[in-house]
Amino acid sequence: MGQQRFYSLDVFRGATVCLMILVNNPGTWSHIYPPLKHADWHGLTPTDLVFPFFLFAVGNAMSFVMPRLEVAGDKVFWSKVLKRSALIFLIGLFLNWSPFFTWQGDQLVFKQWAWTDTLGNAQGVRITGVLQRIALCYFFASVIVYYFKVRGAFALGLAMLLLYWAICLLLGDARDPFSMTGYFGRDADIALLGKSHMLHIDKVDGKVFYFDYEGISSTVAAIVQVIFGYIVGDYIQKKGKNHEMLTGLFVAGVAMLVTGFCWDTVFPINKKIWTSSYTVYTTGLATITIATMIWMIEFKGVRGGIARFFDVFGKNALFVFALSGFLPRALGLIRLGDGVNPWNWLYKKVLIHIPGPAENGSLAYAVFVILLMWAVCWWMDKKKIYIKV
Repeated sequence: MGQQRFYSLDVFRGATVCLMILVNNPGTWSHIYPPLKHADWHGLTPTDLVFPFFLFAVGNAMSFVMPRLEVAGDKVFWSKVLKRSALIFLIGLFLNWSPFFTWQGDQLVFKQWAWTDTLGNAQGVRITGVLQRIALCYFFASVIVYYFKVRGAFALGLAMLLLYWAICLLLGDARDPFSMTGYFGRDADIALLGKSHMLHIDKVDGKVFYFDYEGISSTVAAIVQVIFGYIVGDYIQKKGKNHEMLTGLFVAGVAMLVTGFCWDTVFPINKKIWTSSYTVYTTGLATITIATMIWMIEFKGVRGGIARFFDVFGKNALFVFALSGFLPRALGLIRLGDGVNPWNWLYKKVLIHIPGPAENGSLAYAVFVILLMWAVCWWMDKKKIYIKV
């Protein structure tokens, strides 16, 4: 059977990118409505679904491309996968380092790769991040799927989830191996990345504490998210647009939800260390969401303004996400006085005065950023400009 077009998958990818931009661009991080915050540690909020849904979408998209790479052979496969993975990773690193200058008092200085602050704390450019994790997950999932095919990839994915659980138990602090202080991956990430290049510097028991939420160690279970996304995408294509396929998706989604929920009792659902139960549970939710969207869009023909709005985001997904990360950093260097810069001017001067809770203005600004990014994507779509990474 030839590949069928599933508009619903494009809408799903676009909606996920839209939500990623929404949660990353509030007017102020001090005033955010609870559903738009990540869980403090164990547990789940709607915001904690965005990243795994995007990795799931990466796997979906891979299922349409992989057959062509398999026909082309090893040389083409490695060339394309290595190039794409490296490019995505380097874009993420560029965003972390950009705009390469920072204010120190009234002086603009070059942002060094690594340094030590006045308190003796290690500082530097963060190596990991959202795009870097996408790159690593895409690379390893591609290799696994290419060489092990669907059944082998599924079996290896399950083995990786179980192995990650076992390593957390065996190498973590026996008192609480799934806590921030007891998680084995923190020490591993420090050894691999160095304290200067990790995300968080928090105070724990009065001491500086380094921890990275997109660290190398927790990427293991995230890779499986892409593998599962590929398997679901492959299943959708092979079954075609029929009710048997739809039923299969709902059954599989519910089964993963129940499995993830049960696993949570012994291996807590946690985004910050990307636990195996988190991978399974969010994959279940993503599968059910995909099934619902297929039913609405492909079966019921619901293709109104909302679907078209999200579809535009999906056509330049990685580009617009990168743009939404670069603009605040670049424009933030331009000082207009009283903590105002061209990026936050609208919030600081206008939206902050919206009546009601302070969260209203902060959310309004996030919506403004969404509309701004959508306008860019809409213009690019009209000009047939598609930046494929």
